[in-house]
Amino acid sequence: MQDLNRRAFSKIIGLSGLSAFLPGISPFLPDKKFTKSDFGPDFKWGVATAAAQIEGAWDVDGKSPSVWDVFSRKKGGKKIKHRDTPSVSCDFYNRYEGDLDLLKQMNFDVFRFSTAWSRLLPEGIGRVNEKGFDFYDRVVDACLERSIEPWVTLYHWDIPQILQDKGGWANRDVVSWFEEYADKVTRRLGDRVKNWMVLNEPTAFTALGYLAGIHAPGKISAKKFLKSVHHTTLVQALGGKIIRDNVSDANIGTTISCSSMYSKNDKRRHVAAMKRMDVLLNRLYIEPALGMGYPSEDWRFLRKIRRYMEEGDEDKLAFDFDFIGLQNYTRANVKHVLLPYIWAIARAPEKYGVPELRITEMNWEVYPEGIYEVLKTFSQYKNMPPIIVTENGCAFEDKVFEDGHVHDVKRKAFYQEYIRQVLRAKQEGVDVRGYFAWTLMDNFEWAEGYEPRFGLIHVDFDTQQRIIKDSGLWFKDFLAGND
Repeated sequence: MQDLNRRAFSKIIGLSGLSAFLPGISPFLPDKKFTKSDFGPDFKWGVATAAAQIEGAWDVDGKSPSVWDVFSRKKGGKKIKHRDTPSVSCDFYNRYEGDLDLLKQMNFDVFRFSTAWSRLLPEGIGRVNEKGFDFYDRVVDACLERSIEPWVTLYHWDIPQILQDKGGWANRDVVSWFEEYADKVTRRLGDRVKNWMVLNEPTAFTALGYLAGIHAPGKISAKKFLKSVHHTTLVQALGGKIIRDNVSDANIGTTISCSSMYSKNDKRRHVAAMKRMDVLLNRLYIEPALGMGYPSEDWRFLRKIRRYMEEGDEDKLAFDFDFIGLQNYTRANVKHVLLPYIWAIARAPEKYGVPELRITEMNWEVYPEGIYEVLKTFSQYKNMPPIIVTENGCAFEDKVFEDGHVHDVKRKAFYQEYIRQVLRAKQEGVDVRGYFAWTLMDNFEWAEGYEPRFGLIHVDFDTQQRIIKDSGLWFKDFLAGND
């Protein structure tokens, strides 16, 4: 697969940093007002972040390099746009209290963040870095002092480089490595943290990292991809069991990037390509978790995963999660192409007539109905647990105006349209219990560097000045019941 057109393949799974794919439009009842109370008193409103994207302090207080610290410094500097690195990013490691104050100012009640494996276990296993655990103790306590619920993701793409050097997710030993890591984190924080997610978007870090080669660790190998898929599926269930054992009254989930699916037309080859993409983006991790096994009937290449399964593995794939986190940004409009393994590509939005106004900086279409469609689709699985929208957001070009504000009109409209579609699904019976915006503040957006800005808070990366954007001020009013 060394001759794979990487630019083309990046379009196959264009999920950089958070989730999903491509494009559409048609707001639902655009003139109908909705309020926070329409969602009910127990609905959770939060923001989501990731350690590698906001913390900085990459080599401070005993932290070892993560796979992204090393990947961003590859010789030649061509892996990350503008040769950006996450070394400082938002400096959340030193500025967390002020950032949590801003979160509270916007009236959110949940802060979703991840713990950095290499900050806590610098060798990946064994020795504990107390300064790292002390940091997360302080973050959790600072949340609770502000009446903010901490929701912790155990793994958000930043395996220690020392373990990546041993094969990372393509090495079956990662299951035992993760078991030790998850055990230590949940024992330390579980007295105060009751809401947990095992993995963030496993399709993204396996496909982009081990098959397309455009994300860390930058591998292009079908074999390593299949191995990493199986090992993450085992870890997804194992992590849930560890949390259940270690944390009393735990609310346990995992997160999946998902997109509503469309084919170029009704021709058989395009419909078949769409089904393969559906397996990759939507079904690959939820179906094993629900006890259905791997969905290989619509993507024959996936049948080869059995080569890497050991006796008894089939029974280790499922776990009774308390919730599933769904992460949606756009839709996938798919056509058949002659590319290895998946034989499909998600079409760029401009290729099927999406106006420029409805295309984000990530070249994703603003398609609000997509979040409604994935909520409805996933809710139809038998024994599907309640759903939390654990990521949803957009990147548009921002600027600080002369009045000192960031008037991000398109981002504000994006949130209003998508949240309206979440309410639509909820009113039609989908058991959706929360919505987390991606993201709290502009940050390191993986291979795209610092160029795309997803934040509700504008960050000047030279001065670290923070400004709540108009979209964040809209949330402030909305969550206060003033909008």
